[in-house]
Amino acid sequence: MPTLIRSIEGAGQPSRAALLRRIPIFAELSEDDLGALAQRAIEKHYDAGGQLFLEGEPCRGLYLLIEGAVKISKTSSSGREVMLALIPAPSGVAEVTVFDGDPYPASAIATQKCVALFIDARDFFQLCHSHPGIAWQSLRVVGRRLRQLVGTIERISFGSIRQRLASQLLKFGTDRFTLPITHQEMASRLGTVREVVTRNLGRFQAEKLIEVAGREVHILDREGLQREAETEL
Repeated sequence: MPTLIRSIEGAGQPSRAALLRRIPIFAELSEDDLGALAQRAIEKHYDAGGQLFLEGEPCRGLYLLIEGAVKISKTSSSGREVMLALIPAPSGVAEVTVFDGDPYPASAIATQKCVALFIDARDFFQLCHSHPGIAWQSLRVVGRRLRQLVGTIERISFGSIRQRLASQLLKFGTDRFTLPITHQEMASRLGTVREVVTRNLGRFQAEKLIEVAGREVHILDREGLQREAETEL
């Protein structure tokens, strides 16, 4: 169940309208329009592991992530989870489903404490009719999410787990970083199980490609890790 973190309207905090402007599809709205939308928004708070919505539930509206991050995932009948995307704030969640009206095709789970504003689908459509630019911006978001989904399918369909894991580590950027997701979440993203991720991280460390201490990772041999990521099978 969602638990209270703090009100985003608290003392010294940005107004809802100011927070909404950080969401790309609403960036060009007037102050009056943002204010009207903010009044209709329902503030929701989630702890890590909290469910914004579950796969198969009717889509009743749009979630605007103001603080935190959520993972979008699907679960097979056997219980295996595949992470489709990791969405950080500020961003919309479930734009595609709002437009097609079908049930949510995947679940959205908070990976850390989150604050979201919920906009009813009817209010969102009314806003799109009066401000066509929002619909165009939403289509751009849908296109970007489609590209991300295609990338996820490619990661799961092609290459070994070792190859995909090496590629994922390189995408975190610097040579020293804290893993932003758990081994379980990494496994879900790569289409495997936690034990396989942990085992392959250990192998990379034994081969002096990386050094791991808890969730702290130091890439020792970036070129070697790059070769692993590009290995043709």
